[in-house]
Formats: sequence, C-alpha cells, structure tokens
Amino acid sequence: MPTPFRVLAVCSGNVCRSPAVERLLASRLGAAYRRPPAPGGTRRLVPGVEVASAGTGAVAGMPISDHMARLLVEHGCDASGFVARQVTPGMLRQSDLVLALTAQHRSQVVRLEPHAAVRTFTVRELARLLLSLEPADLPGTGATTADRLRAIVPLAAARRRQVPPQPQDDDVLDPFLGTEATYRAAFAQLAPAVLEIAAAARR
Repeated sequence: MPTPFRVLAVCSGNVCRSPAVERLLASRLGAAYRRPPAPGGTRRLVPGVEVASAGTGAVAGMPISDHMARLLVEHGCDASGFVARQVTPGMLRQSDLVLALTAQHRSQVVRLEPHAAVRTFTVRELARLLLSLEPADLPGTGATTADRLRAIVPLAAARRRQVPPQPQDDDVLDPFLGTEATYRAAFAQLAPAVLEIAAAARR
C-alpha cells in the first residue's frame, strides 16, 4: 500500500482549534484520522490521506473541548475518541503538510523542525493562496485527492513569495475557556479555510 499523504494541524493546547481542523478536514476529504483502535486491536486500512493534530503546549491526554465537539457534531463530524498530544519534531518530519492555526504556531513549528518551513502554512493562509490557483495548475482526470494535495504544497509555497502577506487575516482566535460564542467565532474563522482546502483537493 502506498504511503498516505499526511496532514498535521497545530495549535496551542490541541483541544480546540487543531482538533476542529483535523476532524473537519478529514470529514470533507474522506480521510483517516486518529481514533481508538478497532475491536481486537486491528488496524483499519489506511486511505490515501491521513489527518492528525498536535499542540505546541498541549493539554496532553484531554479530549476535544465540549463547545468545539458540539460544533463539529453540528457540522456532521465525529468528535469522539480524540486525545490531545504534544507536537514533536518526528511528527513534523513525517507530515507532508502542516496547517498552523496562527502565524506564531507556524513560527514555532519551523523552529522545532526547520525543514518543515516549505510545507507549513497557517490554515487561512493556505486557503487564501489557493484562490490564485487555476484548475489547470492541479492534476486532472484520474488524479487522487492525495495527488492534488501533493501538488498543492509546492504551488502554494511558490505563491507565498508572490502574494502579499495578510498576517492580520491569517490567525484563528483562541477560544480556550471562552464562551460558546467565542468558540463559534473561532470555528467561523477556520471552517471556510478548511472547506476551501478540501475543495481544491477534490475538484
């Protein structure tokens, strides 16, 4: 079986924003994500894309926060079986695309694993860069979602040098310990970006 294309979402505590990206993107791509082992400890077949998440200061061992879990369920996603974990250089080396939730998280990722710089974007930054791509830029008929994601990474990295940065628009606010309204505001910032990335990979 070919090696899957691996996406890693990174925020601070890995209980709010990055789990939302993990589960929403996996849902829209039909991708695998971290979950408890199947009965008997057997592994399920791995599809072409895997989506995971981690935190730069993870609340390790905790589930997705209740407010964010409810938002994910509202949007047809599975919020069960999640366990927060700390990001490591090894995770970054194994990832083909890293989606940070803020510019600061992106900087932390690059400090931890400098070679990940070319494949690390904030989630909103990548969505913005994809708007400048033409359908002809990506693999066409017969290409898989993984094929398109593999093509997107270098194309977006090249566009990053050409498209003026908009750092004020690239961060997703941190809702941790906030109200339901704060969680909804954060979700409203990240969800359109995730959907744009999924649409580009599946068009």
